[in-house]
Amino acid sequence: QVRLAESGGGLVQAGETLTLSCAASGDTFSSYAVGWFRQAPGEEREWIAAITRGGAATKLAKSVTGRFTISRDNSKNTVFLQMNSLKPEDTAVYYCAAVKRESGWLTSSALGYNYWGQGTQVTVSS
Repeated sequence: QVRLAESGGGLVQAGETLTLSCAASGDTFSSYAVGWFRQAPGEEREWIAAITRGGAATKLAKSVTGRFTISRDNSKNTVFLQMNSLKPEDTAVYYCAAVKRESGWLTSSALGYNYWGQGTQVTVSS
């Protein structure tokens, strides 16, 4: 079992950068694939990024490709989401999620993850 805690959210202006962190505790984090999701008020939860357990492979949603980067440091049990050129439409609560899977596995489906953090609010003003 792993516990996840997001941090790094806040209020920024359009065009600025934020880096979110997802810190894990409990089980061996390097055994877990991780995804980032976000949910805006009145909207469904949206997948935005995923990374394999070793970090060799990543995948990004089209809406954030070219602006966001997902990475991880397993020595620090942390996954990062660097968000550049933020837009007002990026405003949402951001969640990280994890699942213990084999090397090379990742998914964009929320159903594929069984551990979730509490979320961190990101607000982008115009």
